[in-house]
Amino acid sequence: MSQKNEIPSSDDTEAVPVLEEKLSIHRREVETGRLRVRLRTETEETQLHADLRSEAIEVERIPIGRQLAEGEVPPGPREEDEGRVLVIPVFEEVLVVEKRLVLREEIRLHRTSASESVETPVTLRRQHAEIERLPPRTTE
Repeated sequence: MSQKNEIPSSDDTEAVPVLEEKLSIHRREVETGRLRVRLRTETEETQLHADLRSEAIEVERIPIGRQLAEGEVPPGPREEDEGRVLVIPVFEEVLVVEKRLVLREEIRLHRTSASESVETPVTLRRQHAEIERLPPRTTE
């Protein structure tokens, strides 16, 4: 008895070869063109305009010499003239038979502002790129 996949042998049977093609891919780089890039830098002299502000403090000492009353709270620093003057009380204890707090002086700090217009030369740089297309190199 023969198996299911077997072909019965006979004289009329002919063998047919089964062929297979295989593909092989090879790559190579080919230069198709080149570029040359040049950077050119320009400089430009110009005047810079700016307003500069400065502040100065002037110290003014005002002698007071007033003795504080018993139980009076010593005054603390305060601002006057819309915040342009800072008044700082200075105290000293005077030794007598009893100790008293005397407001000796106030220090007034006056704030002033000034504005000044200045011009100074500056150098600005600007670059431009020039691109040139070149043909591919020929290999010999």
